[in-house]
Amino acid sequence: MFKYIKLREMPELKESAAEWFHSKWGVPMEAYLECIEDYLDNKTEYGWYICMDNEQIVGGLGVIENDFHDRKDLSPNVCAVYTEESYRKKGIAGELLNLAVEDLRSKGITPVYLVTNHIGFYERYGWEYLCMVQGDDEPEMSRMYIHR
Repeated sequence: MFKYIKLREMPELKESAAEWFHSKWGVPMEAYLECIEDYLDNKTEYGWYICMDNEQIVGGLGVIENDFHDRKDLSPNVCAVYTEESYRKKGIAGELLNLAVEDLRSKGITPVYLVTNHIGFYERYGWEYLCMVQGDDEPEMSRMYIHR
């Protein structure tokens, strides 16, 4: 049985979560920890969400102001969406996406955006293609989605 957690509910997991996100995306652990701590300290409502299988993090995502692209007006952005390979196709990412969108909506934050090159995945969870954006230091444009 999977457990879906808003990190504010279990702040003691902040280091484990920051390390896990770092291991998946290569962004410095300190950058994740800073964003997570801003959320835990109520400096932002942009949250961090994880899925646990017993004591192991098997999926997660965060919400940040801008996910490294040129459209600073399209904010906030879901970022760092990841599910461990052996746990894919079990609905974990969809559950995390829904949790984040509903949590933000309950705080009056809508719409929400995300950048991806996946086609067909996010649409299943109510996301709509919006436009192409230029990623920082990226040669190719990326797809921007919106959840209203």
